[in-house]
Amino acid sequence: MAVVAAVAMAGCDPQAESDGTATSPSPAASSAAPTGGAATTATSTAANDAATVKACADIQKDIKDNAAKVTNAERIGPPAGHFAVSAQWAAGSVAILEHSTGANQAVAAASEKIQNEMMGLSDAYSKSADAKPSKKALEAAIKELDTACSAA
Repeated sequence: MAVVAAVAMAGCDPQAESDGTATSPSPAASSAAPTGGAATTATSTAANDAATVKACADIQKDIKDNAAKVTNAERIGPPAGHFAVSAQWAAGSVAILEHSTGANQAVAAASEKIQNEMMGLSDAYSKSADAKPSKKALEAAIKELDTACSAA
């Protein structure tokens, strides 16, 4: 309530406006503001491309790292090993999701497919100690990512 009163009172300044201390910006100051022209677009495109290249490198590294960790978890074997495999697929999907932030639309879409496939594998392993789900959809999503990254 006090804040509302303070804001309302701020508009009731008893100072005379003839002293030349107007608070609105001058026309020269207003025209100096950036307009978002070609230079701004070029800068943001370059930043997006750099973010996409970095995302691709990070995601491809995540995929390789996750594959090695899944292989190690699979060595534990059933019945308890399936929980480790499930957990690793889930962890790998989170890493993919994290590193896709800032990537262009094609890379982000491909990485989302990878993330979804990894979560599907995690679910399959958590449901059964003897699970041997197909990884063909994951492999297809990885190829889609490779294509999107090569275009970036």
